[in-house]
Amino acid sequence: MRVLTFNVQNLRLRHNRGRARLDGARDSDEAADALDYADRRLTAAILARSDADVCALQEVFDRATLDYFHDHLLRAAGAAPWPWRACLPGNDGGGRDLAAMARRPFAARSHARQSARALGLASERGDGRVFARDCLEVDLGALSLFIVHFKAPYPEAAAAWAQRWTEASAVRRLIERRFDDPARALWLVLGDLNDPRRQRARAVAPLLGPFGVDLIDRMPEADRWTWWDGVGHRGCPDGMIASPALARRWPGAVPVAMRAGLGRDAGGPQARLADVGGARPRASDHAALVLDLPGL
Repeated sequence: MRVLTFNVQNLRLRHNRGRARLDGARDSDEAADALDYADRRLTAAILARSDADVCALQEVFDRATLDYFHDHLLRAAGAAPWPWRACLPGNDGGGRDLAAMARRPFAARSHARQSARALGLASERGDGRVFARDCLEVDLGALSLFIVHFKAPYPEAAAAWAQRWTEASAVRRLIERRFDDPARALWLVLGDLNDPRRQRARAVAPLLGPFGVDLIDRMPEADRWTWWDGVGHRGCPDGMIASPALARRWPGAVPVAMRAGLGRDAGGPQARLADVGGARPRASDHAALVLDLPGL
């Protein structure tokens, strides 16, 4: 099985005078941009090139957006279909929801309504929803995915760090409640962790060893970047944290960053798709991460 995670940067379907269009890979919420369609053709090209069996996506506006993107752009890019899809409403008022597409049947469950108190966690949010967006649980037979998009490190970095710590603790509690022995189960937490790996105290620590294994650590150190801020800084907010059982079963499984859709200004030796520009057009401001789990 090939598993992919990809923050597709504000993929949203809009309708204007009866015509459908997708927003491009940009953060501004403006009228149609001349580069929007070029961006989304590149997003589709990255996903088609990945040939992933299951795709965990972040920042998809809703199910209608996901279906339109799949049926119009992904098929045009030559991708084999992903017939099973889910995009459930989360807590981001801007519609940045989590989504999954797969080539085999799966069951999906949203945890957007979970509170810290219900999970037995201490939090300033009390009975408020613990996830800034959601934790989308996806069951694919023997493998369980926990797709996340944790709180971004702004506007106040310390408060955002505390929020991510609580979100990571909540995902751990969901895993502990799901499995009698989490260390022996096959699970993978993946998505946009928004975790600056350069920090000594990591907000995702509740999910790390001995509870889980950070698969990004298997990548060559110079290769651990999946994001470009547009002004000179790279980072690795995207992650894959595996159960000890999964990490042992696939000791050679190393995530691969697909940077062919990043703007050329981000640099690095990886070749870009032909239509990628300096800043735009681009597939996203994130690279996709792909992991192969043979035999699953």
